[in-house]
Amino acid sequence: METLGSREVYANPWMTVREDPIRRADGTTGIYGVVDKPDYALVIPLDGERLRLVEQYRYPLGMRRWEFPQGTAPEGEDEEPLALAARELREETGLRAGELVELGLLDVAAGMSSQRGRVFLATRLTEGFHEREHEEQDMRSAWFPRAEFEAMVARGDITDAQSIAAYTLLLLHENAQP
Repeated sequence: METLGSREVYANPWMTVREDPIRRADGTTGIYGVVDKPDYALVIPLDGERLRLVEQYRYPLGMRRWEFPQGTAPEGEDEEPLALAARELREETGLRAGELVELGLLDVAAGMSSQRGRVFLATRLTEGFHEREHEEQDMRSAWFPRAEFEAMVARGDITDAQSIAAYTLLLLHENAQP
């Protein structure tokens, strides 16, 4: 596929939407709409058999949702994934991790978005005060036993695709351990 050009259609501090005219291998042309968002970090805080989740209102869905702490650097700043993970964990939960291990990479919606996310496991946790951004002022944070997290996924109470995929990466990581 060949990109023939690109035109920004919309932009705000969190995302850009562009249209790219393309030429396919057979010579036909088309257009791709792409949502460009900065890469994010998602953190799985694990303390024994407990997982720390955050709950917040997700405007596009019109409802509150439980998920793992996750986010991007403020104002499009370029931040190393490990530092971003530590900051997101601290901001959203108040937790500080003695150890952060990268578990893998997730593509959010590869058919329409360039955004990618790095998943981290946070252990050796200490409690502190959260440092939430203005948009996160209604956020809640709580510990859940792993069995309850899995039951919430099965019931459809947790539907955040990144959190569910991240948990799969955690399971694969644990199964790979000797």
